[in-house]
Amino acid sequence: MNQVLSRYLPSHAVEPAFMLIRDNNVHLKVVNERRTRHGDYRRMPDGAQQITINANLNQYRFLITLVHEIAHLLAFEKYGGRIKPHGREWKLTFRNLMLPFIHPEIFPSKLLPLIANHFKNPTASSDTDARLSIALKSFDQPNDKNYIFEMPAGALFRIYNGKVFKKGPKRIKRYECLEVNSGKIYLFQPNAEVELIKA
Repeated sequence: MNQVLSRYLPSHAVEPAFMLIRDNNVHLKVVNERRTRHGDYRRMPDGAQQITINANLNQYRFLITLVHEIAHLLAFEKYGGRIKPHGREWKLTFRNLMLPFIHPEIFPSKLLPLIANHFKNPTASSDTDARLSIALKSFDQPNDKNYIFEMPAGALFRIYNGKVFKKGPKRIKRYECLEVNSGKIYLFQPNAEVELIKA
């Protein structure tokens, strides 16, 4: 297992991550990219604890996602199955599990303050923390996508499912964007990565 983990995690995170997996009887599956999630946790019909994580994540996002999903498992075990998936109990569990990893031997110095700030009150996805998400994406393989916040107002862009949108005004934290075919308005995070069609 350590050899597998070493392909996906920072080297100093491999052993403590392995211990979390082993001590909690987690069956970890690394899977092809899913557009809608980085990972997930589920209790299987036979009682096994399964966590799946996308193979294309960079090592820092992979670590955060792994701990995020193990926090679901432990929060449900400690507080029961009726808690909110990303409620107070999960936040507390996630924060406590991440603390030993928030260390300069594991995360680069430019990420540490953003991660420390994020884990004061962790969200359901690190993607909703725009500053942290953009910093994490700087460690991804280069691609031809653009961030919503970088594009001019009125720009046309395409998302992963082929739908085309026109960028509109910013509303507090997110951008109102018009789906061209339906005329419906959707809200996009500023750090959403999309394919620019026409500026």
